[in-house]
Amino acid sequence: GFLRTDDAFILRFLRARKFQHFEAFRLLAQYFEYRQQNLDMFKSFKATDPGIKQALKDGFPGGLANLDHYGRKILVLFAANWDQSRYTLVDILRAILLSLEAMIEDPELQVNGFVLIIDWSNFTFKQASKLTPSMLRLAIEGLQDSFPARFGGIHFVNQPWYIHALYTVIRPFLKEKTRKRIFLHGNNLNSLHQLIHPEILPSEFGGMLPPYDMGTWARTLLDHEYDDDSECNVDSYNTPAKDIEKDLSPKSMKRSQSVVDPGVLKRMDKNEEENMQPLLSLD
Repeated sequence: GFLRTDDAFILRFLRARKFQHFEAFRLLAQYFEYRQQNLDMFKSFKATDPGIKQALKDGFPGGLANLDHYGRKILVLFAANWDQSRYTLVDILRAILLSLEAMIEDPELQVNGFVLIIDWSNFTFKQASKLTPSMLRLAIEGLQDSFPARFGGIHFVNQPWYIHALYTVIRPFLKEKTRKRIFLHGNNLNSLHQLIHPEILPSEFGGMLPPYDMGTWARTLLDHEYDDDSECNVDSYNTPAKDIEKDLSPKSMKRSQSVVDPGVLKRMDKNEEENMQPLLSLD
């Protein structure tokens, strides 16, 4: 009796899944509590909300068409696509949670889970300065501690030194299970391909498929509400426009298209491969 009728996702999830493990139900209860503790974040929690819509159209998140060899959905984020003049980091988190709520209704993904690839190419130090401790804590509480989904791997690609330093700061706050699933590849395509086969990856990650279209998942979620205009209400998630640094927006970014040039990641030669240190394996 602890659920309200307006918690549509939770009710649908309960109907769709037979809880064979206490852990799954515990996470669902924690996600409900997370939503109750952050009510403002879940106001206008729909794909057509201006901030969420723009984040979705910029690929936050994106989803590859093919599942990996474990049957997991591959989500991709191109960090440099974050246009801070149009939406906030909270809007990105809201877009990710909304997307996960839609995807997790697939029984296959409830069992197999997700893999996340974050490409940090061209992500500036000024953009990184917006990754505040409070915002990171909000994301960790929502994704690691609450949301009822399995993440089999979180892969960082082309991360600059300041992202590596930031990860070092937040690492103590991550569960051991989460830490084992985070891989810092840098520009090492070979180590990424050891875990995710290049046959199902777009060319931005050295894969055999064409460049990823950022609007793919947005068109699926928004359907006829998707449009190609570039206008967006800046006042998303109750954030005053004066507080948003417009000079941080990518100046020549093409909408619904990666800002990362295909094939820019470095491939290792055979000598480097022999000296490559093994990565942590998924348990």
